Amino acid sequence: MTNQGSCLCGAIKFDVLASPVKVSHCHCTMCQQQHGAAFATYARFRRADIKYTCGEDKLTVYNSSDDVLRKFCATCGSNIEWGCAQRMPEWVAIALTSLKDQHVDGEIKALHKSSAAPWLSNITIDEDD
Repeated sequence: MTNQGSCLCGAIKFDVLASPVKVSHCHCTMCQQQHGAAFATYARFRRADIKYTCGEDKLTVYNSSDDVLRKFCATCGSNIEWGCAQRMPEWVAIALTSLKDQHVDGEIKALHKSSAAPWLSNITIDEDD
């Protein structure tokens, strides 16, 4: 299975050569601030299964904590990946919304629910949108 991913402006493109081993909604305050949203949804892959095809030099790195490196597009700011360089160098979490095919088989775990946005339960879905 091959899936394509990219940033918003298309400067960064990559192929994903496997299905994710895990998908999660992260409610930690760092993900909230980085994404400007109530949570960030990431799919975890083996780093070897992610192949940048264009614009890898456009990735900007932010070391958000001791071992966490967050990567985003220097042009449009799209969040692309995060990983633990020392603890888990063989794994990478890719922003699910950066993928062309966002289909997820199985459950999606919610992480860091204690810091979930307090207004999240107020959301209603308008079927007419």
